[in-house]
Amino acid sequence: MNRKIPDFAIPLAILVIGTIAIAVTGADLKLSSLFCIGGKWPIGDQQPWHLLYLLDRGPSITLGLSGLIAAIIGIVGRHRRSWIRPGIFLFILLALGPGLLVNTVFKDYWGRPRPREIVQFGGSKEFLQPWQKGVAHNGRSFPSGHASAAFYMTAPFFVFRRRKPKIAAYWMAGGLIFGVLMTVARIAQGGHFLSDNLWAWGMVHLLAVALYYLLRLDRDEAAPAAA
Repeated sequence: MNRKIPDFAIPLAILVIGTIAIAVTGADLKLSSLFCIGGKWPIGDQQPWHLLYLLDRGPSITLGLSGLIAAIIGIVGRHRRSWIRPGIFLFILLALGPGLLVNTVFKDYWGRPRPREIVQFGGSKEFLQPWQKGVAHNGRSFPSGHASAAFYMTAPFFVFRRRKPKIAAYWMAGGLIFGVLMTVARIAQGGHFLSDNLWAWGMVHLLAVALYYLLRLDRDEAAPAAA
């Protein structure tokens, strides 16, 4: 069975169905309202949520740079050729996912106001659904940069997926747990809606799947041609 189809179709279905469900139920506003008390967000300042905010992109940058170092070692060292593609994968995914796609293209130009900026929670801006584009540079809620960096920690799943599925499963579970905790933190701080975090996961995951196949991590390293 071709795994490419479900690898792309399942996360896309989760994004579409999840976005519709959040919109229909009003979960974005309802969930954020649980943390807004008197126009403030005191729960988000408590631990462990504040610590998660401070962690920010530290773990993801560490992992991405480790991938870059591994790729360089693989290029330089004859016996570490197998490190090149996984290392490049980890580094490029960080640069293109949480780096370019999430924090530059969408956060800067989509213009969705944060929860703490909208009228419903004491702000002055209008609430927008995730598919509604606002004014560029006038709202940086969609998607969540913190959550995208946290969900990026699932990246080693794709590195180990074929050869060491058990280790891959641990990375996927750990990265998802970290991402969910960061999601709660950012909602509790009035920084993002639930749908912002859902799309942060979706963008990073779908890009990871694309790179997984583009870099041929699903195949063995090509054997060098005989002299």
